[in-house]
Amino acid sequence: MSMTINPGSIVDEDRFAVRRTIRIDAPVEKVWSAVTRPEHISQWFGQARFDGEGAGATGTLTFPDYGSVPIRVEVFDPPHSVTYRWGNDDAEDRRPDALDDATSTVFMFTLEDVDGTTQLTVVESGFENTSDPAFNLESHRKGWDGELDKLVALLEGGS
Repeated sequence: MSMTINPGSIVDEDRFAVRRTIRIDAPVEKVWSAVTRPEHISQWFGQARFDGEGAGATGTLTFPDYGSVPIRVEVFDPPHSVTYRWGNDDAEDRRPDALDDATSTVFMFTLEDVDGTTQLTVVESGFENTSDPAFNLESHRKGWDGELDKLVALLEGGS
């Protein structure tokens, strides 16, 4: 089985944002579950833990050799879009214990059915509020490439 090959993430320096649109050969409902349910997020992203469900739920994403990042669900619109705010400043030597709205970034997943497959777009913004915007934009551009490629492999390959 061949995996869908997708273009990489792009940086919009004027808007301090990273964007990537990919296609996944899976129905929207399956992709929605993969980007919103902690047990599914943990299979391709970071180890996800949430207190509660839907908008307002808080928790952490924990990555090997990186640590735990505080996260909160900002918008929850099944199965079309979900927005998360996280305190993930790669330029910092430490991870924050709590989410600080003034220095965090926001990423939104938008899902669209396209002939039985899913077009998934992620836009992460707010990098102007981080310790080193240019460094973090590039770091997160690379991160979204790797993480979303893992999502495609999981959903298309069943691994």
